[in-house]
Amino acid sequence: MQQLFRNPTFTRLFLATFASQLGSTIGSMAFAFYMLDRFSTQPVYATVAELMYSLPTLAVFFIVGVCADRFDRQRIAEYTGWIRLALSVLLLGVIELDWVPVMFAILFTRSAVTKFYWPAESSMLQGVLDKEQYIRSSGLNQMIMGVFMLFGMSLGAIAYNFLGIQGAIMLDACGFLVSALLIRSCRIALEVRQPNGYSRVRDLKLGHVLHDFRDGIGYILNHKLLLTIIAGYAIFGLIDGAFIMLPMFTMKYKLAPDAYEWFLSMFAVSLGLGILLGSVITGRLVQKFKPHQVLLTGLMMSGLLILGLAWVEHPWVYVSLVFVTGMVLTPINIVLGGWMPELVEPTKMGRVMAWIDPVMMAGQSLTLGCIALFYPSVISLFMLYVFTGVLLLGVFTIYGLTLPRLIRQGKGEEGVPAIGPKERYPFDSAPNNL
Repeated sequence: MQQLFRNPTFTRLFLATFASQLGSTIGSMAFAFYMLDRFSTQPVYATVAELMYSLPTLAVFFIVGVCADRFDRQRIAEYTGWIRLALSVLLLGVIELDWVPVMFAILFTRSAVTKFYWPAESSMLQGVLDKEQYIRSSGLNQMIMGVFMLFGMSLGAIAYNFLGIQGAIMLDACGFLVSALLIRSCRIALEVRQPNGYSRVRDLKLGHVLHDFRDGIGYILNHKLLLTIIAGYAIFGLIDGAFIMLPMFTMKYKLAPDAYEWFLSMFAVSLGLGILLGSVITGRLVQKFKPHQVLLTGLMMSGLLILGLAWVEHPWVYVSLVFVTGMVLTPINIVLGGWMPELVEPTKMGRVMAWIDPVMMAGQSLTLGCIALFYPSVISLFMLYVFTGVLLLGVFTIYGLTLPRLIRQGKGEEGVPAIGPKERYPFDSAPNNL
């Protein structure tokens, strides 16, 4: 771990992502509480707010990877911070004026801007880390994710209760400011920032966008293991859409309607502790077992645990089971993305990474849209839990039938690094899309 932080570029990129993530977590959680309080009898508003974080992916996915591979990746990551800072300030005024549709529009735009950050940042990290450092950075990233789970929702609740929604959004804006300044201060080699050579925005034609877009999907289709992994993300998107809303709706409308903020904080703490412990355990598991065996075990156990949550009638029992769920979800996050830096050429990384978000968000948006339209009149909480658990068991079945064969046909799992921070995790519950 110390070797990672001896690299000043990695340290600054890591701190920049941490600052952005921390601000986003506080802001998004506070806004969720604001929606639940403001429209306590209309859960559709909280669901629509989540849609504003996922739908933008479908609007910009065809160009974010092209930008990450053709333009200066450092400048892209930096400018997303400045733009989100400005939008956060604008959101403060709109909240004061109580223009709900405009709030949603700003959230949509901020999320769209964020989509340009992750391919650029991930591609830079691939260039500043050695292959043998990926697994260490993966463990670090999972531990930090656990910290966000531990404190993010609690900090959001504290900020909302003591500072109000405006104060929480101001903290959100400060995170974007620090992130932009840190990225600006990085010294990154030109071949990492622009591996395909210098390009100007005015030189980018529609034909170039379409060519790179086709190039990205063609690269994925020609690599069966990569295709199988990304296809799994489509199903994980459907699962994520339900998993985002389940804790809020369960506590607000079933287990603890009078203390839902407290128990949502406990949910976050429990999940975070599970992720932290799971991060430690996963490192040892992948040394004793093949990574795909760890992945399959995690998928099966996660599906069964989420099905079990459907029958829970006490909030503390729910929180306890969530701790175990966090432990078994973590190996999925680490292993599933672990092939990316090994399978993808640096010059193609932006285009390939740009496909993960839309694949996931299409499924997530579909699930959130169905929840907004049909919950609670048609769809019940019980049905949502069954849907999520069955899908996880379905992915377990699909991967169990395909991954071992594809790995045998390929180079095997020896030496395959784990995912570097920050790739797109299928169960990245810490909000990063603000």
